[in-house]
Amino acid sequence: MGLRRMVYVIIKELSPSADEVIIVTSSLMKDMTSKTDMYRANAIRVLCRITDGTLLTQIERYLKQAIVDKNPVVASAALVSGIHLLQTNPEIVKRWSNEVQEAVQSRAALVQFHALALLHQIRQNDRLAVNKLVSSLTRGSVRSPLAQCLLIRYTSQVIRESTNDTQTGDRPFYDFLEGCLRHKAEMVIFEAARAITELSGVTSRELTPAITVLQLFLSSSKPVLRFAAVRTLNKVAMSHPTAVTNCNIDMESLISDQNRSIATLAITTLLKTGNESSVDRLMKQITNFMSDIADEFKIVVVDAIRSLCLKFPLKHRSLMNFLSNILREEGGFEYKKAIVDSIVILIRDIPEAKESGLLHLCEFIEDCEFTYLSTQILHFLGIEGPKTSDPSKYIRYIYNRVHLENATVRAGAVSTLAKFGAMVDGLKPRIFVLLRRCLFDNDDEVRDRATLYLSTLGGDGAVVETDDGVKEFLFGSLDVPLVNLENSLKNYDPSEKAFDINSVPKDVKTQPLAEKKATSKRPTGLGAPPPGPPSTVDAYEKLLSSIPEFASFGKLFKSSAPVELTEAETEYAVNVVKHIFDGHVVFQYNCSNTIPEQLLENVTVIVDASEAEEFAEVVSKPLRQLPYDSPGQTFVAFEKPEGVSAVGKFSNMLRFIVKEVDPSTGEAEDDGVEDEYQLEDLELVAADYMLKVGVSNFRNAWESMGVDFEHVDEYGLGPRDSLAEAVNAVINLLGMQPCEGTEVVPPNSRSHTCLLSGVYIGNVKVLVRLQFGLDGPKDVAMKLAVRSEEETVSDAIHEIVASG
Repeated sequence: MGLRRMVYVIIKELSPSADEVIIVTSSLMKDMTSKTDMYRANAIRVLCRITDGTLLTQIERYLKQAIVDKNPVVASAALVSGIHLLQTNPEIVKRWSNEVQEAVQSRAALVQFHALALLHQIRQNDRLAVNKLVSSLTRGSVRSPLAQCLLIRYTSQVIRESTNDTQTGDRPFYDFLEGCLRHKAEMVIFEAARAITELSGVTSRELTPAITVLQLFLSSSKPVLRFAAVRTLNKVAMSHPTAVTNCNIDMESLISDQNRSIATLAITTLLKTGNESSVDRLMKQITNFMSDIADEFKIVVVDAIRSLCLKFPLKHRSLMNFLSNILREEGGFEYKKAIVDSIVILIRDIPEAKESGLLHLCEFIEDCEFTYLSTQILHFLGIEGPKTSDPSKYIRYIYNRVHLENATVRAGAVSTLAKFGAMVDGLKPRIFVLLRRCLFDNDDEVRDRATLYLSTLGGDGAVVETDDGVKEFLFGSLDVPLVNLENSLKNYDPSEKAFDINSVPKDVKTQPLAEKKATSKRPTGLGAPPPGPPSTVDAYEKLLSSIPEFASFGKLFKSSAPVELTEAETEYAVNVVKHIFDGHVVFQYNCSNTIPEQLLENVTVIVDASEAEEFAEVVSKPLRQLPYDSPGQTFVAFEKPEGVSAVGKFSNMLRFIVKEVDPSTGEAEDDGVEDEYQLEDLELVAADYMLKVGVSNFRNAWESMGVDFEHVDEYGLGPRDSLAEAVNAVINLLGMQPCEGTEVVPPNSRSHTCLLSGVYIGNVKVLVRLQFGLDGPKDVAMKLAVRSEEETVSDAIHEIVASG
């Protein structure tokens, strides 16, 4: 018996070739009819692994019989083989539906489990059939706990699809899930509880029975049940923290659990659901617990503590002390970075925590081993330190870095000292003394920075107010993308004319996914190839300035990405690029002729602007010839109100003279026929008048913009599928650049803040702070705050959102 089973395994792994398979299959087919059930089961498994479609039709009758065999081992072997064969021979397996349906009623647990899995896979592309399957089985014909777990998952899928379709309050099959909470098998109870907690838009009433059974599992003697329960409750706490509050006492006992994963999940759940009075008690328990867990778990705890501190700002002192204590302990880079990031966020969001938080960071950099963290903290100190009541107490910590650290940190310290000198006039003489000492540093970067800042601040030691231009240089954000600046510097030809930073394009061009993948595979370092051609913005500007009709339009503000006006694989391919000027809009139609036997002449686009009342056509520049597979451009220019984001819809008709081409000679006929080709409509939207320009430090840029032209209002965005969908919709509507990764909405969040920056037509800088929140199950509310350099622009942004 053992040797024979070993032979089966070897045949299965070797998978004989087409020449050898005949000998093997004949032996296996004999075993399929053997009186020994174990031989039959193994033969079926191996035969289905090595067989092809032709042989499968010969043994199909045996497989059908095996599915309804009285022996559970044989039936399960046939069903599992069917699951594998469904991937390669679906038509044959689908003919077994009747036998599989009969196997679903089997009393053997594994047979019922495998039969249900196969039957669902056969019907998975037919939603109505899956609905019928779930409806029939939820009436109580499933006895196997494994099959019951599968049925719960299929039921959840049907509920999700039904909810998406109906959008009503009724939830089909919820009673079945609730009934499974009273099943005798623990795996079924947990699966049902988890399914209920993961329902979209689940209410507190629907959650209550699931939370109750999960609470019972928290005190189970089995670690796997405790872990499953606390992990599920942890997820529920993200969206429904009040529903989990009743489990807090049980979870507190899990903090001392021998399984550190369970203890970590218990801690983080308590931090999400705890109230203000329980914070101090939790902190004492966590202190003893932190030294026993790995860094990855510590990071989870740190994130939870940060959220708790933002939830209860009055408790910032004890929570900040806890973070500073663990910051001094041993740990890796990611762990220390998570703590530093948390302290920085608390300083920014809780004004009372600023001075104590900055001192904690100063003490940390005294013996910080990570260069990245030291430079980040020094940069942050340079922005926030001068605004405190006593800025001089931070100077000692900063200057110590000049003596004790590597060149990168020393350079960062020099920049931070200069920021203190610029913002605090009383400290200038002391700062000048320290900067002069840095002139003798052995690193050229440190020396150059010290020289630059002494010159900029006026190194004569006089206590005078720092010029606004110097403050802008030290604290202002660079209003051009670094990639564009790098390309422009590389393309700059040294001459008597100095480099003009205003000539750098401000538009951020998003890179296609395929191009990103290709770029990532290129060699880097010394073996890398030279950089590619200048950006498309430069190319468009050169193209338009070379056309006399457009010379008087002034400087190009923005060029859009190409918009397709024809479907793929049509006889004529046309896309359009929208070029925005202050008082004009130029449409550049890129045309391609895909028919070898035709030559197009006098190609132009007739544009109907009847739905764009603010635009008046001024120039139409036709294309003289458009041969096969040789792209060309035709232009249409419109005048619009100057400095206004006028919008509208334009209908487009391609008009041309078509001439037949002789394939043998390649010459076109003299006579041609005038023809037209309807193109898709083109829309000019508000986002076309906004450049995506990021800022390196949004908070600093926001504060320096001032409140003079700030406009704040609230809007209801109506029902949305998710908070992330609402955030993306507003970003696309405004066409601005998301800052600091705030376009990403954490899963299960009920509120989110998104920061945007850009330059509006007329070269007006704009900053936007969006605060989203769920108002009910699906409705999204939004608070929009806009700051810009002109009041009319702030009002225009609100008009765009109000009309969008």
